[in-house]
Amino acid sequence: MDKLVPLLQHVPLFQDLAVEELETIAPLFVERKYKKGTILFFEGDIGDEFFLIQSGVVKVYRIDNAKEIILSLFHEGDFFGEMALVQRGLQRSATAETMDNCSIYTLVRSEFYAFMERSPKLCLRLMETTMERLRKANEQIYDLTFLDVRTRIIKTIFKLSEQYGQTKASGTLINIKLTHQQLANLVGTVRESVTKVLQELQEDRIISINKKYISVRNVEALKKLIY
Repeated sequence: MDKLVPLLQHVPLFQDLAVEELETIAPLFVERKYKKGTILFFEGDIGDEFFLIQSGVVKVYRIDNAKEIILSLFHEGDFFGEMALVQRGLQRSATAETMDNCSIYTLVRSEFYAFMERSPKLCLRLMETTMERLRKANEQIYDLTFLDVRTRIIKTIFKLSEQYGQTKASGTLINIKLTHQQLANLVGTVRESVTKVLQELQEDRIISINKKYISVRNVEALKKLIY
């Protein structure tokens, strides 16, 4: 569990805990390996596990009229399923699936609950994290309701660059491999619309794409197209 403690130190939920506390909670996690395309849980399943990603990417999505709508993407250092720690017997509100081979730490509610009762700081962090996820969900609803498709696509690229961007000589690399269809599922539109906007952004030299990785070459120009 030596490699888990440094990972926990960068997870907002556990940032207020001392190293000694992290060393106490670390053994409660179980490390699991998953192949690409593995369903971690289905929408409607009873949730009792929290997930922390060591490596790989996971998408969380819902199916609406046979169409996949991606709600979130999570990669190294991200966590999800925290609502399962709050209340027993809650149903999963979406499906989670690995997008490539993943190493994930899992924590069951029964193991975690006794520790949480002894840590007011952890309870507060859990509440703050839940509220932040709710805020982001409300922003998604707003975007889907009031923004046109082109602006939604551009805003999604910008937010992905903020969340998963790596600074390179050519610009900001979004360190998640995405197909046009996956990006469309994330935005809530059709693949053809995404392809058209991506082509325009490349022609304007605002972004570049190499092997399904998007690099933002001109962040300020991208922002101006949103606001």
